[in-house]
Amino acid sequence: MAAMLNVDLVWFNAGGGHRAAAQALEQSIHAQGRPWRVRKVNFTEVIDPEARWRRTVRMEPEELYNKRLASGFTLGLSTELRWLQRGIRWSHSLLVERLARHWRATEPDLVVSLIPNFNRAMHDALALARPGVPFATVLTDMADHPPAFWVEPGTGQHVIAGTAHAVAQALVAGVPAPQVHRVQGMMLRPAFHLPPPADFDRARLRAALGLPVEGPVGLVLFGGAGSRTMKRIAAALPDVPLILMCGRNEALAAELRAMPTAAPRVAVGFTADVPHWMRLADFFIGKPGPGSLSEAVQMGLPVIVTRNAWTMPQERWNTEWVQQQGVGLVLKGFADVGPAVQTLVGELPAWQARVAKVENRAVAQVPQVLADILARSPAAPGAHCLASSH
Repeated sequence: MAAMLNVDLVWFNAGGGHRAAAQALEQSIHAQGRPWRVRKVNFTEVIDPEARWRRTVRMEPEELYNKRLASGFTLGLSTELRWLQRGIRWSHSLLVERLARHWRATEPDLVVSLIPNFNRAMHDALALARPGVPFATVLTDMADHPPAFWVEPGTGQHVIAGTAHAVAQALVAGVPAPQVHRVQGMMLRPAFHLPPPADFDRARLRAALGLPVEGPVGLVLFGGAGSRTMKRIAAALPDVPLILMCGRNEALAAELRAMPTAAPRVAVGFTADVPHWMRLADFFIGKPGPGSLSEAVQMGLPVIVTRNAWTMPQERWNTEWVQQQGVGLVLKGFADVGPAVQTLVGELPAWQARVAKVENRAVAQVPQVLADILARSPAAPGAHCLASSH
């Protein structure tokens, strides 16, 4: 009988996609019956166990970033990112010390990072505390934003990437080919891969919400914190039925409900059942975030996104993916969203057919990649027994 192995999934709250990816991976590991003890590790709590930052500035470190996303004011993030990375390099020794202390105490057999920027510190700390234990990074972006964002050449880091472009970036950066692993797409919660419930009646549910039973309905989504941009989109589409996903931003939801409109609107607050709402829609409008973009395509929705100076640097390549796959329209700004919706709706069956060709199997594939990595690790006793038969 092989020993139960400790598998740590490292995440933080910047943006929400990292937490969602950790949850998706944990659910998939359990669904596959992997005999691992999965532990979700909040990176922020490990490096600041006494919450000094929160007590000093009265907010979590990630909260300022999330407020920027909610306001839509993301101009200048490229410059801020480089300053952040300088600060990380300056504090490398302290980060390594705190992370190593944590891993000496908790004894993981595999550490899986789902966050950018801190991968060298995590790799070096694990090598110090637990020599021989493998370290893997699952990109929750469709592309890397080098240098020192996701990929750390010259280390033992395993890179798990969901696009051919990200794989090529890792190889060009100098990561040895055996340490680069390709999966199909971004990891989504298993719920996005399930068929609708047996009692799902799209026409009845739409009618109950006041949405048209027939005809196209758009879904507007800007992550878990919403965005003020949604008000501009709603104002520009007064005749288009919309589902407006506001996440935890109840103030925004109230403002959207109060806006005058000629078409039916539904403003939705926080919900864990995003697949349900996507099944009620026909197309997606939002920013080109890897999570929401992948969710929309998985649920059969063609997309309308933007690329401009306000687009976050790590998300800019995602718009190239949209165009390469032919799954939607990329605008310079949402001032053009009205004509874009007319174009998309006018050829909706053709757009939907292209969307249906995109295959996403990442959440089922990543656990097998991790099992293969464990099987080659001399530091995980009996790991070779766990890599097969799944």
